[in-house]
Amino acid sequence: MTQHNNDQNPRRSLMKTMGAATLAGLAAGVASTPAQAQGRNNAFMPTRHAEDAWFEELGGSHRVYIDTSTPLGGQDALRYAFNIMNANINAYEGSDDDYAMIVCYRHASTPFGYGDEVWEKYGELLNQRMNLTDAETGETPKRNILNAASGPFSGASIDAMVGRGVHFAICATASRGMAGLVARETGQDADDVYNEFVAKAIPNAHFVSAGVMGTTRAQEYGYSLLHAG
Repeated sequence: MTQHNNDQNPRRSLMKTMGAATLAGLAAGVASTPAQAQGRNNAFMPTRHAEDAWFEELGGSHRVYIDTSTPLGGQDALRYAFNIMNANINAYEGSDDDYAMIVCYRHASTPFGYGDEVWEKYGELLNQRMNLTDAETGETPKRNILNAASGPFSGASIDAMVGRGVHFAICATASRGMAGLVARETGQDADDVYNEFVAKAIPNAHFVSAGVMGTTRAQEYGYSLLHAG
């Protein structure tokens, strides 16, 4: 009898241990399910706004947003876009249609978003914050120098890159500030000058509420960010 009890006690102890471990495992499994579900429910999902819909409409299988805030950066951005799209063709046997490519002109590069008519009319005032020189005339630009048919930007001019599908985000906040400056110097209404900037902007221009806002929203649409200064 004593031998029988010695045989059963270890079994009962083992079964108790296994039972406790099993219950603990089941409890942990039950406890983890809500946590996992909660993690899935909290996955980041950016809110979409009608003002940003154009980011999605550009199509392409690759998305790049080149941010600029200085005159030099505004010039380099076109070269960056040019190099990326050429590399896609040469190294990957791709095409320009593969890219949703956006160049942002904000802060001190913002006036690059305005067409030649605006520059011809207000070049002296626009250039106060840019300190540019037209390479052909050696004087203050009376045209958008990034759209020159010849000169240092001709291979990657605005028109040339527009022809390849590049779009532009133009800072509306900086544009309104520039419009105020022009209005004060010319005796015009600031809203009228701003509307003139918009109406006579470069092709494929999209005025965003603020260039920094456009830069963050583009990333929410899956654009790779490249900063050109």
